[in-house]
Amino acid sequence: MAKKKKMDPLEGEALIKKVKELENLSKEEKARACGYYTVTKNGVDRVNMMKFLNALIDAEGIELDSKINGNGRGGRSASYRISVQSNGNLLIGSAYTKQMGLNPGDEFEITLGRKHIHLKQLDEKGEVLAEV
Repeated sequence: MAKKKKMDPLEGEALIKKVKELENLSKEEKARACGYYTVTKNGVDRVNMMKFLNALIDAEGIELDSKINGNGRGGRSASYRISVQSNGNLLIGSAYTKQMGLNPGDEFEITLGRKHIHLKQLDEKGEVLAEV
């Protein structure tokens, strides 16, 4: 009995095209036909549905994972709320400064409104660049 050669799993447009051609097959049969299976020691095909479905999602360009910015650590997401610290300071976290494209050393003019604090970004000459 000749051993069948396993094909490399299809990806991208080739995967999408093949799945559309096999529309009348079950999802397990589609996965096997697209190369998403392994052969066990006993010669039995084991379909890898998770890899198949993930490859199909990637091929369709669907982004399920959030993009991680900066140094690769997830961290907390911005809640758009801050509290006054015990020393009286307001700390604006890195999630906000990154989202606004701010860099260490950027300077601001602070103006107090009735219920708001306005930050006006200053350039090197001390002139207002933008109101944040």
